[in-house]
Amino acid sequence: MTPLEPDVPATKIVRGACPHDCPDTCALQVTVRGGIAIKVQGDPDHPPTHGALCTKVSRYTERSYDPARVLTPLRRTGPKGSGQFAPCSWDEALDEIATRLAAIAARDPQAVLPYSYAGTMGLVQGDGMAARFFYRLGASLLDRTICASAGGAALAATYGGKIGMHTEFFAESRLILIWGSNSITSNLHFWTFAQQAKRAGAKLICIDPRKTETAEKCHQHIALMPGTDAALALGLMHELITHDWLDHDYIARHVEGWPALRERALQWPPERAAAVCGITAEEVRQLARDYGSTQPAAIRLNYGMQRVHGAGSAVRLVALLPCLTGAWRHRAGGLLLSASGWFAPARRDAWLQRPDLLSVVHGSGRPRTINMSTIGDDLNRESSPAFGPKIEAVIVYNSNPVAVAPHSGRVAQGFRREDLFTVVLEHFMTDTADHADIVLPATTQLEHWDAHTSYGHTYALLNEPAIAPVGQALSNAEIFRRLAARMGFDEPCFRDSDEAMARAAFQPEQVDPQALAAQGWARLKLPDAPFAEGGFATPSGKAQAVDERGQAPDHVPNYECAAAAPELAQRYPLAMISPPARHFLNSTFVNVPSLRAAEKEPRLEIHPQDAGARGIASGDTVRVFNDRGSYVCRADLSARARPGVVNGLGIWWRKLGLNGTNVNELTHQRLTDMGRAPSFYDCLVEVERADAAPATRATS
Repeated sequence: MTPLEPDVPATKIVRGACPHDCPDTCALQVTVRGGIAIKVQGDPDHPPTHGALCTKVSRYTERSYDPARVLTPLRRTGPKGSGQFAPCSWDEALDEIATRLAAIAARDPQAVLPYSYAGTMGLVQGDGMAARFFYRLGASLLDRTICASAGGAALAATYGGKIGMHTEFFAESRLILIWGSNSITSNLHFWTFAQQAKRAGAKLICIDPRKTETAEKCHQHIALMPGTDAALALGLMHELITHDWLDHDYIARHVEGWPALRERALQWPPERAAAVCGITAEEVRQLARDYGSTQPAAIRLNYGMQRVHGAGSAVRLVALLPCLTGAWRHRAGGLLLSASGWFAPARRDAWLQRPDLLSVVHGSGRPRTINMSTIGDDLNRESSPAFGPKIEAVIVYNSNPVAVAPHSGRVAQGFRREDLFTVVLEHFMTDTADHADIVLPATTQLEHWDAHTSYGHTYALLNEPAIAPVGQALSNAEIFRRLAARMGFDEPCFRDSDEAMARAAFQPEQVDPQALAAQGWARLKLPDAPFAEGGFATPSGKAQAVDERGQAPDHVPNYECAAAAPELAQRYPLAMISPPARHFLNSTFVNVPSLRAAEKEPRLEIHPQDAGARGIASGDTVRVFNDRGSYVCRADLSARARPGVVNGLGIWWRKLGLNGTNVNELTHQRLTDMGRAPSFYDCLVEVERADAAPATRATS
């Protein structure tokens, strides 16, 4: 081998993991030359993701080296929300934060609120050292509900946990229902397995209000109205019962509460289900025939369908379908919504997060819990016996609540409070960072250690830093480690390094540490067909078809629909859902120039029939509005929208919107029937051309 010339930098490959809120959790290979990351690729040997990356993450070096990245601590110099800041030193920033938090905590530590979600899914940079810090401080707890808690609560009530099929075995299925998922854009690697099944003769059916890119590639698209999935599931059960497409042995041995569920389902003939769903009775009958007569049949359920009032009931009913047909007998049959529960025995959460530190401040009690989905109202509350102390400080990391939380006008109002001390750990000046008092520069995934699970497959992953931190950036864990020292927290756990935490994040008997170190990933030790003989994670080992009162789930109408709110539906006759734009992931990547250029500008997909009735042409600037606010965007006349439903593609940063708002200006803070989650897709609006006379509306 010819040695490299002295002036040619050495090249190495560093193993990593995608940190973002996606079920795929790809294994990465980062090419580094001379200390610079020059390429991010997928690991071809990682079984569930096999080397492919989405458009967003394949450009990850753009994110790490973006010239707009925050690379020094910043202190606010102008009004909140103005984005006016000046650089300061780390010592100045940390001293000010520690002084302010100590003063607030001396009055009541519950007046301090951490706010975070899935900007990184890492166990170290997510809720490792940060959890230790806030537990030791005695701050309010955060109920992290904004994405998946309704579906998670429903799975736990039905199966005993967030558990399901292995994604690889969808390739062997003969029928796949892709329910509430645009897999091509949000679950790419599942889609490759679905395509394998399709090439082998499987039938693919997409159930979604929107005619997504995925729906276009399936054999059939069933465009039901938002929030009616439970009615469809009950209509399917009616047909399974009346045609005896049931596995009676599996039901008898592995399902608890079947008589009550059977009685409920028989109240939902196809005609009733179809009327609620806005589809034909024949679509219900044919779907039941396909599902009841095909084995193995699999359901890929996703979180879009659980962002409505009746979310939990709907997920429970869909999750019971494979129990009635015995689909779980096959490794290519059953259902996958989330696999994250499989990791529960493997994660060393108590060691990583140290909830025992709560006792330092609260003894045997616990601080209050604030729901992240109601942050708009909670930031605007005064102290009261029911609520507790007014929120005086918010520390935001791994989230952008001003853009992503419901009723964002109300959220922005809360963050504009001059008496609210706000610290934001960030890569870029997001809508939330603009409202901060102090902004701290955080590392990206290429610059720190972390450990990862997945909610879409059953492989644990390790992320090694590929490059040194850019500028003055520090990892989340290091920031909270330094803050703990400033606050005088002297417990030894605050001296654990990022690497030590990442390498010790899993129980070695559950995740092979040698495999994790050698290849960057390791598979959990699980059976291929986990419920072939029952063995659900419930106390009885059976799937639960009824609640603690013995009641079977039923369809729960949306808060905002003609059936539940007829007067509101008269004023705002269009249902709106807000699925992610193809090139964004929640509000992440919105600022990447190449990805934003691909999306062009905020858009509302509207069916030509609804647009024609309002004199709207494709490309018109339109105002979408309801009693909570208004949102200006560009109209896209498209068959992707079904009549009566508009699709407000999100989530744009508010300051990048056409009128300084985004689609969450219109969403409300009412919660789901299970899991205390937001109802983003349970929203009525009206649409008019932006040059039309403004309609009267309430203000935030």
